[in-house]
Amino acid sequence: MRKHIVLAAATAAALFISGCANMSDTQRRTATGAGVGAAAGAVLGAVTGGRAGTGAVIGAGVGALGTYIWSQNMEKQKREMEQATQGTGVNVSQTADNQLKLDIPSDISFDTNRSDIKGNFAPILDRFAEGLRNNPNAEVRIIGHTDSTGSDAINNPLSLDRANSTRNYLTMRGVSGARIATEGRGSHQPVASNDSASGRAMNRRVEIFVGEIPQQHQQQQQPQYQQQPQYQDRKSTRLNSSHDQISY
Repeated sequence: MRKHIVLAAATAAALFISGCANMSDTQRRTATGAGVGAAAGAVLGAVTGGRAGTGAVIGAGVGALGTYIWSQNMEKQKREMEQATQGTGVNVSQTADNQLKLDIPSDISFDTNRSDIKGNFAPILDRFAEGLRNNPNAEVRIIGHTDSTGSDAINNPLSLDRANSTRNYLTMRGVSGARIATEGRGSHQPVASNDSASGRAMNRRVEIFVGEIPQQHQQQQQPQYQQQPQYQDRKSTRLNSSHDQISY
């Protein structure tokens, strides 16, 4: 009987994950954690002689937490960024999987067809870099976006250039580049209509995600990174393993 429950739970987990293909990054990460956690809980309940349903509920609660934790450092940085970006149009939020997210529109970040940091973007990044220096357990993912002006041959590398410009600015302020992964998604993920100037301005944006790794998990992973000469590439792969591939 227990063997059947374990097999059913594993099958359900595989089907659950395959059903996450059309979800957003945050939804996929949280849902996958919950689904795998529920399946693991069901297996645990079956193996230990408990009720599978109870194990599934407990597993879902654990799995939905994902990789990241929301610590006092994260809450402090969120409050600091809310204060630093007040009145700028930057949206600061906590995602469902405990990441700090900054949505930075183009009117303070980038001009059309440009990837250089605008002057009024710099003070925000200065404050952001300070928060990252004070939280060494946090890792960063920066995603650049464009509007639909121009072709993919222009927009895809431009969006990556915007993400890289943001990363380079942070590294010049003392943040290790090994902690930062960048992506460029061109014009493929608009948040507004590209039929108007205001909509295109909203689509020319950078999204910054910050996630704090539990210290124990980080210590377990550290020897693996030290043994690898390609630290940045491997870290980027790990960061993006549950997210959409970069669009080129």
